[in-house]
Amino acid sequence: MAQFRIKLIAPDDSERELLYDNQTSRLTWVGDAGEQPVLEVTPKQFSEAQVVSANNPGRKGLIKTLKISLGLSCNYACNYCSQRFVPHADSTNPSDVDDFLQLVQGSLSKAPERIEFWGGEPLVYIKTLKPLAEHLRVLYPDAEFLMITNGSLLTLEINEWLEQMGFAIGLSHDGPGYRARGADPLDDPHQRQMILDLYTRLHPKGRISINAMISKQNSSRAAVQLWLQERFGADVQIGEGAFIDPYDEGGLAATYKTAREHSAFRTQGFGELRAGLTGRFEITHQKIQDFIDSIRFARPASALGQKCGMDRSANLAVDLKGNVITCQNVSAAATAPNGQPHLIGQLSDLSAVRMKSATHWSQRQGCSSCPVLQICKGSCMFLEGPLWEAGCDAAYSDNVVFFAAAIEFLTGCMPVFIDGDLPPDRKDIFGLARSKAVSPGPRKVIPIALDQRPA
Repeated sequence: MAQFRIKLIAPDDSERELLYDNQTSRLTWVGDAGEQPVLEVTPKQFSEAQVVSANNPGRKGLIKTLKISLGLSCNYACNYCSQRFVPHADSTNPSDVDDFLQLVQGSLSKAPERIEFWGGEPLVYIKTLKPLAEHLRVLYPDAEFLMITNGSLLTLEINEWLEQMGFAIGLSHDGPGYRARGADPLDDPHQRQMILDLYTRLHPKGRISINAMISKQNSSRAAVQLWLQERFGADVQIGEGAFIDPYDEGGLAATYKTAREHSAFRTQGFGELRAGLTGRFEITHQKIQDFIDSIRFARPASALGQKCGMDRSANLAVDLKGNVITCQNVSAAATAPNGQPHLIGQLSDLSAVRMKSATHWSQRQGCSSCPVLQICKGSCMFLEGPLWEAGCDAAYSDNVVFFAAAIEFLTGCMPVFIDGDLPPDRKDIFGLARSKAVSPGPRKVIPIALDQRPA
C-alpha cells in the first residue's frame, strides 16, 4: 500500500488535507469527523494487467490494434526522436506487400479494429503504403486507419487518397518549438498549401490533429496552443502533448535536470491549465478525466498496464517482413537496453511471441510508491539506467500537473505538498517552500469539459 497525505490551500487560504492511496484509488478528506470520501465511489470490475519483464515475457493474442512499421527512414532529423540511433532492419518495398498480406490473413483470427501505418516518415514509403493500405481496406473495411506524418511530402493526389481511404491523420508539429524537428514545412508556400488542404478535408470530419511534443526547449502548452490556433483555427485539436521520453543524448539534453527547473515547469503548466490556456490539448481532458474515473470506479493499480499499451496482448507491432517487434519505434535489428532483442517473434506464429524487451512499471523501483502512478502508468517500458531516470523525473513533473488539476477540480483546493515515500523534490509540488518560487497564480475554475465534480 502506498498512501500519501496531500496538503491543500483552500480559496480562503486555509489549509486542508487529503489522504490518497494510489493502489486502491481511495481519496478521502482528513478531518475531525474522520475520513470522508471526496467522490462517491461506484466500484467496477477490472482485469489484471500483464506484468511483462524478461522473466515474465509478454504474449500476443486476439489482435485489436495492428501497428505496421514501413521502415525507419525519414526526411527529417528531430533532435529528440526515439528512432534516431535505432539500427535499421532490411528495407521494405512494394514487392513485400503480397507476402505480408498473406501473413496477416493467415495469422489474425479476427479483423483488427485499428490499423496504424508508421515510419520514420510513412510518406517516404508511399509506393509501398498505397498498395498495402488499399488491400487492407478491402480486407478490413471497418478498421480505423491512422498515420502520423510530418506533412512535408503531401501532395494533392496523396491528400485525396488519404481522404478517400478514411485515414485519421496526426500531423507532427511542435508549434513554436518546431526547430527541434528541422525546417518548418509551414514556411514553404507549397508545403503549407498541401498541409492546409489536407487539414481542410479532414478537420470537419474529426480525422486530423496536430501532434505536438513538450520539451525543455518547448515547455509551454499555452504557447504551443496559441501558435497552432493562429495557423489552423481556434478549434484545432492538439494530439500527443506529453513531455518527451529521452531515448538518447539528444532527448536527454531536452529534459530538465535540476529541481528548480522541474518545479518551474510544474508551476507554469499548472498555471496555464487552470487559466484555460491549454484546453485544445486532448491530453488535458484525457489525463484529468482518467484520474477522476480512477477515483470514481476504485481502479486498482494492478489493472494498470504501460502507458503506451504495447505490453497488451491485443496490440501488435510488425514490419513487412512479418517480424513482430516491441513497438513501432524500434526495428527487428535492434536490441533493448536490457539486452533482449526487440525482435520478439514472427507474425506467422503469434502463439510463440515472447516480449522480454520490456519492463512493467511494477518491476521498477519507485513506480509503486508514486502518487501519479494512476495517470503516468510508467515511462517508456524499455528504457533503462540514466535515460529511464531522466524520463521518470520528466513524467512525474508532467503528470503531477494533471494530478493537481484533477484534485482542485474535485475539491476546489490547490494541492501544494505531497507527504509520503517520495524524494524531497517531488513532495513540494511547485517549489513554494523555496524563497524565490513563483505561485501558479490566482485560482480559476478550470474551463474544460469534465464530469463527476462533487456539489
